Parts: sequence; structure tokens; C-alpha cells
Amino acid sequence: MTVAADSAPGAASLVQSVDWLAIAPPVIAASVALIVLVADLFVGERHKPLLGYGAVAGLVAALATLVPLRAGDRSTFCLTDGSQACSYTADHFALVIQALVLGGALLTALLSVGDTRKLPAGEFWFLLLASAAGAALLPAARDLATLVVALEVASLPAFALVGIKRGDRRSSEAALKFFLSSVVATAVMLLGVSFVYATTGTMHLTEIAARLDDVPGRFSTLAEAGVVLTLVGFAFKTAAAPFHFWVPDTYVGAPLPIAAYLSVVGKAVGFSGLVLVTVIGFPSYADVWGPALAVLAALTMTVGNVAALRQTATRARSAVRLLAWSSVGQAGYLLVPIAAAAYSSDEQIGSTVAYALMYAVVNLGAFAVAALVARTHPGNRLSDYRGLYATRPLAALAMGFFLLCLAGLPPGVIGLFAKVTVFSAAVDAGLGWLAVVMAVNVVIALYYYLRWTAALFTAPEAGTQPGTAPQGPGHRVPAPLTLAIVLTAVAGITLSGAPQLILRFAAVSLF
Repeated sequence: MTVAADSAPGAASLVQSVDWLAIAPPVIAASVALIVLVADLFVGERHKPLLGYGAVAGLVAALATLVPLRAGDRSTFCLTDGSQACSYTADHFALVIQALVLGGALLTALLSVGDTRKLPAGEFWFLLLASAAGAALLPAARDLATLVVALEVASLPAFALVGIKRGDRRSSEAALKFFLSSVVATAVMLLGVSFVYATTGTMHLTEIAARLDDVPGRFSTLAEAGVVLTLVGFAFKTAAAPFHFWVPDTYVGAPLPIAAYLSVVGKAVGFSGLVLVTVIGFPSYADVWGPALAVLAALTMTVGNVAALRQTATRARSAVRLLAWSSVGQAGYLLVPIAAAAYSSDEQIGSTVAYALMYAVVNLGAFAVAALVARTHPGNRLSDYRGLYATRPLAALAMGFFLLCLAGLPPGVIGLFAKVTVFSAAVDAGLGWLAVVMAVNVVIALYYYLRWTAALFTAPEAGTQPGTAPQGPGHRVPAPLTLAIVLTAVAGITLSGAPQLILRFAAVSLF
């Protein structure tokens, strides 16, 4: 496929070839989304579950196309004026994040298969795949226009997914809060992007970086404002405090698989965009965004962990609410290496990637066990997990392992190593105060993670045994849900046994 060339003398050629293999992951996800939406028109109610399996197959196919791209040396949609600036680059950073978001979407699909009877199946799977396509496009975007479009393609379907429960007021309110906060974030970000474009005259991140090095004095304030506003917009997307207020209500009101999706894929999307604009686009303004992100990291981890500490075990949906606040705290840890990159090299970004991979596996696993418990205890209270080992020993062991990984305690070795890697990034960058704040927050988080873990193996109180409801057809555990728990548990155990599989990213440059 080519674009028509400008044949005028002296004009730069506009002819370019599209590398279809490079763009295959998001294209496959988007294509399967359209196929599922059209197929929904012709599939009867009895065969609606086939749409879910089709979505799973599409995500597996999108993941498979990452294998031939593993060299990380492909780019497409490039300028032909000799600048070698490209709009889409399948480098190692893009491929790792694409594997994370597509894998996260796949596990979300497994959690959802067989549990969408009360939801419009066609719309659900279309929205999930469309959001996954945007999430897969974003880490490969190398210009601000593609970055913003990818971010909105990932976000807009997520609004609908949060509020997709019919007749559920809490779900509708959660979707509205999520939508309004995200719209504000997008508006602020677009204002920042317009300031950056007005200052530099280009949208490509590498070109922006070069031109921001030599901004005329009369434009310096405009450029700084553009950088700050763009970062504020992404801070909303990453749920960084004080822009985190939408998280707990949105997670509680959304279907449980979608809460899991937002906690991992949604977070990965926001952090990917933040990494791209700071490290690639705005390196010359590191003295602006470095201290700002360091403060945001400290504030975010503190707010998230303190709020998680205050959750009441008997409150309805307190388990999901605790996971929501925990995800805010984890976002603070993820911000640390990005802030550190302002003071040292971009190799610090690998620490964020390694931590994000660990967090994605174990957090999705925790949500998978929560979905299992919710089948017999829709209230999903923390007290519902008391004595889970007595009735579902394997699920209790898996949940305990996931919580220990999030806490950074053995046998969750990968969680411990990931935290040490992030801690080292702060120390190496000279951010000793941030390392101290992180250490204090890790201790705070130990309390609520260990309290939940201990409850799994504590003798249940009378009348509160989890899993004691009759095991009729309505309570039979779907095979895809079991598979999701098994996959995340196996992945977590494998990474604990061979942590170098992901920790190696912390020692190399991914760009």
C-alpha cells in the first residue's frame, strides 16, 4: 500500500510502504472487534458464547504476531524528508508493553467468558477488543497525534464497559465519574499538546526533543506550560494523586473483569504515554518533569496505601475497593523510575517496565480469585475470604501467593526483586528522600496485604464460610476462569523462580 507521491520538482517524496507485520498486533485486535460486532447480528442467543471464544482467539493471534517482531527494529509511517522520524515504531519498549496489554486483555476475556449472560455480548466483546487495539497502538506511537488518538481509542470503550451493566445505578455512576474525569484529563492534555506544537512546529517526538533544545526566549514560557499540561493530562490517566479520585468508585461499579482490565491495561496505557512524552519528547525539560513526577510518586503511593489500610472487612465490595486503592499505591512505585530517568539515563525506564510486568501478572491473578469468590458471595467483602483455604485450598494458596507478591515478601520473590529494582533506581538517581518514602509505604502496605493473607487461612466464623452455597449449575466454576487463575499462578511462580526473565529489562535501554 502506498500514498500518492508529490511529483513537483524539488518536493520530498511522499511515497511510503506500510509495514503490515509491524502494525499487525493492533490491526488484528481491531479487525476481530469489527468481526465480532457484525457476527453478533447473525448469532442467536444460544450461540452468543462463541463470540467470547472468538475474541479470545483474536487476542491470541495478536499476541502471536509479536514473535516475529522480537528484534525490535521495525518502523513505519515515516517522514520522507531525510529526518527519519516515524509515527509507528515496533522497538523493544513497544513490544514488551504490547505483550503486557494484549496478555492483560486476554486474561480479562477469560474472566468474562461464560459470565456475560446479563450483558450485551456483542457490544461487550467489541468494546473490549477495540480498547485493547488502542492500548496496543499507544506504546508504538512516536508522534503526539497518534499518541492522543491511541489513548482515546483505549479509553472511550472503557467508559462504556464500566457502565455496561443494565439497570445498575452504581455502574452508571461509576462510568459517569470515569468519563468526566477522563474528559477533563484529555482536554488538559490536548491544550498542552497544542502549546508544544505551537512552540516546535512538529508532532514527532524525536523532532520535538531536538527543537525544544533551542526554543526562542519568547516561547520558553509557552513550551514549559505545554510540557506541564501534557504531564497533568497523563497523571489523570495513570491515577496519580491527586488525580486518582475516580479509581475506587469506578472499580467497584464496573464488572469485576473490567476492574481487572483497568487496573492493569488501563494503567499500562497511561504509563506508556507518560514514558514516551517525557523520555523521548521532553528530555530537555527534565528539570521540570523530574521533580514533579518524584513528588507525584511520593504522594500517590502514600495516598493509595493509607486509604487501603482503612478498608473495613465487612463493607460491601471491600475486597475490590482494597485492590483499587492498592493499585493507586502501586502506581506510585511505577512512577519512581520515570522520575529517576530525569536525573540519570533512560535505562531507568526498564525498572518501570519490569515492575509493571510483575504487577500485571499478580494483580490479574488476585482479581481472578476475587471473581471466583464473587460467584458465591456477590458482596465480595474481605470477610468473605476468611477461611477460604478450608473450602477452596488451591484458590486460597493462589490468592495468598498473589498478595505476598504485591507485598514483596517470599515466596513471592518476583515482587521483592521488582521493588528492590525500583528502590535502586531512586537511589542511583540521587533521590534518597523518595527511596525513604517508598520504604515507609512498603511497610504500610505489608499490614493490609498480610491481614488479607492471614484471613485466607484463619478458621471461619459461624455462618461466614466462603464457598458454602449449594454447588448447583449457577455456581459451577467456568473453565476459562479456572484457566485464568492457573495461568497467572504459573506465571508468578515461574517469574519467582527465574526473575531475570523480566528484571533484565531494568539493565538495558528499551528504545
